[in-house]
Amino acid sequence: MAEDPELLDYDETDDAPQTGIKGGTANGSGVQNGGTTGTQSGAVRGSYVSIHASGFKDFLLKPELLRAIMDRGFEHPSEVQHECIPQAILGTDIVCQAKSGMGKTAVFVLATLQQLEPVDGQVSAIVLCHTRELAFQISGEYERFCKYMPSVKVSVFFGGLPTKHDEDILKKNCPHIVVGTPGRILALAKNKTLNLRHVKHFIIDECDKVLESLDMRRDVQEIFKMTPHEKQVLMFSATLSKEIRPVCKKFMQDPMEIYIDNETKLTLHGLRQHYVKLRENEKNRKLIDLLDKLEFNQVVIFVKSVPRCTALCKLLTEQNFPAVEIHRGMAQEDRLARYKEFKEFQTRILVATNLFGRGMDIERVNIVFNYDMPEDTDTYLHRVARAGRFGTKGLAITYVADESDAAILNEVQKRFEVQITEIPDEIDVTTYIENR
Repeated sequence: MAEDPELLDYDETDDAPQTGIKGGTANGSGVQNGGTTGTQSGAVRGSYVSIHASGFKDFLLKPELLRAIMDRGFEHPSEVQHECIPQAILGTDIVCQAKSGMGKTAVFVLATLQQLEPVDGQVSAIVLCHTRELAFQISGEYERFCKYMPSVKVSVFFGGLPTKHDEDILKKNCPHIVVGTPGRILALAKNKTLNLRHVKHFIIDECDKVLESLDMRRDVQEIFKMTPHEKQVLMFSATLSKEIRPVCKKFMQDPMEIYIDNETKLTLHGLRQHYVKLRENEKNRKLIDLLDKLEFNQVVIFVKSVPRCTALCKLLTEQNFPAVEIHRGMAQEDRLARYKEFKEFQTRILVATNLFGRGMDIERVNIVFNYDMPEDTDTYLHRVARAGRFGTKGLAITYVADESDAAILNEVQKRFEVQITEIPDEIDVTTYIENR
């Protein structure tokens, strides 16, 4: 990866304090690989306080937050929430890699709302992500969790819509929490409409995607420099390469690092995965046959380009399948309308490019098709994770049309140590739909 000379370096110093809550490396199971608790022998970098909880009530959250959590039917935290929330609400910097669908968004939403003391006219938390749809989704999560905190204001800003609209919102009703894409946030900060001098929490979701792009990384760095030196920094992703981890840590001060180093743990336990070997000109007929045969709540079908997305959606609609499309070629208002329509279960089939492959959380999706093979193993993981989220059941079906498709599928099986089998003639519905 190209080195960026402007990157702020907050590397740990030798005289960092060695008491209290320190940055360790957790493997996702509560074991910290950078230090130990107590006085075990061996090389110990510092003292580590491990805080665990069996229910959200044990996190000692504000009553208003607990009430919102109960409204949503959440009772017990997921593994990543169990590991991260106690440390995050204490203000610790965190970089976290955990598999998709395990509630990473709730970690930073709850942690920032717990610490938030809203002051009129001051932005306290800023959340950056790489797509407009993800920004929209995250802002929705904040709205849902702060429903009993009426004084808290949340706004979302991204490109594709007039800047003047965003400027008017900031002037009339300055939010306490801002969610958005780096380009638009930087533009608003540069023209002095968005004041970042009081930011206490700086969060990047899908941080590998944000920081791997040098243009986006430069935008993030400029935004970062406009915020106070003393603040909490939280970064999350389902995939975090060893090359990008040091880049993340340069934005942080002595972070707690939570990585699932064993990549076999990245695959989703409730997800059944199959492949279909066929020729390119057989894809449509096979897709229609499978949609007729399988039972589904909602389906996402991934393709490799905008023209293929549009053409396939049109074909499905002509065959009386209720399909909508999402891709970069659409106007922003249309993209958000389609996303909302699908999220609210008004349509059941979504045809999408990789734009929809990361971070998007649609809880009723239980089948994902790789109509076109993803370009790499990371993209495969992010795509299939749209089904089987939060440990639920799901089904992923991948088309293999040529030798290059087969090579990528073999890489997926090797990296994640997962057996992806040829699709059987009959699939037991109870293996991919809950409560059947």
